[in-house]
Amino acid sequence: MTLLLAGDIGGTKTILRLVEFSETVGLKTLYEESFPSGDFPDLVPIVQKFLHTANFTTPEKACFAIAGPVRGNTAKLTNLSWFLDTDRLIQELGIVSISLINDFAAVGYGIFGLTKQDLFTLQVGKYQPAAPMAVIGAGTGLGQGFLIKHGNQYQVFPSEGGHADFAPRNELEFQLLKYLLDKHNIDRVSVERVVSGLGIISIYQFLRDQQIATESPEIGQAVRTWEQEAQKTEKTVDPGAFIGSAALQKSDRLSEKTIELFVAAYGAEAGNLALKLLPYGGLYIAGGIAPKILPLIQNGSFMLNFIQKGRMGSLLKEIPVHIILNQQVGLIGAGLCASRL
Repeated sequence: MTLLLAGDIGGTKTILRLVEFSETVGLKTLYEESFPSGDFPDLVPIVQKFLHTANFTTPEKACFAIAGPVRGNTAKLTNLSWFLDTDRLIQELGIVSISLINDFAAVGYGIFGLTKQDLFTLQVGKYQPAAPMAVIGAGTGLGQGFLIKHGNQYQVFPSEGGHADFAPRNELEFQLLKYLLDKHNIDRVSVERVVSGLGIISIYQFLRDQQIATESPEIGQAVRTWEQEAQKTEKTVDPGAFIGSAALQKSDRLSEKTIELFVAAYGAEAGNLALKLLPYGGLYIAGGIAPKILPLIQNGSFMLNFIQKGRMGSLLKEIPVHIILNQQVGLIGAGLCASRL
């Protein structure tokens, strides 16, 4: 048995999990705790407090999934002033081996710790065990990554594919592109501006301003409050949640049209990633949004736009496509990554 520390380090909260690993059983959670990241000047005091409370011996290895770019052995968090360096962490925490990985890379590792109950299959496809795997996930932003088999294990690679250009495919999407260019006074629009939590709000604003449907008072107020707080780090309202809920309940036409456009763009971008990698090992949809609007993704629009790639559509029909339902996949991945150090 090996004692490991797994961490999911975000700008809002840090989740730490102490796990025991064995080749036969895999990961066994011993203790877990969540901390408000902004209350601490650095990761070190959080880990020290966690280990003191857990009252276990110092773990042999640790892996921390970081919400931000990881370069070599260092990481700078996107929404915090923390700068992390593995050499410093090893010295100050007394843990022999520590790894920092991108939070979406952690999702890639986490796939191998999921059960059938953690997945919803959109397309069975024709699984090929030696083929690449792909991960895409809309949440606060749009993460993308891929896995390549090397010997008996997969190597996980994050990417910044979410910052590639948004590619409109019909008149409405071309109008959305122009709307975003003009609204933000920018010279390009990334796909993340459309396929993400912020993207849902942007699509709603576009359809509202185009007067596609009448705005409901409740959702309208939520969006206006969010717009007024645009420059604030902490928001008091999440209009995306209101929009998604109303679309699920079919209680607001503007919200329904918003999620329809969002799901179509999401499926199309997942198809773009699949075309580039041909991940017959499986394409996995991560992030917090897909499970929350699962019935609206199941209705066929996502997969229709996924395979709508002209002559290449027949290839995409053979790719297994799964939605990850377990929102702790990143923590699971950090634990599995630590076990491989």
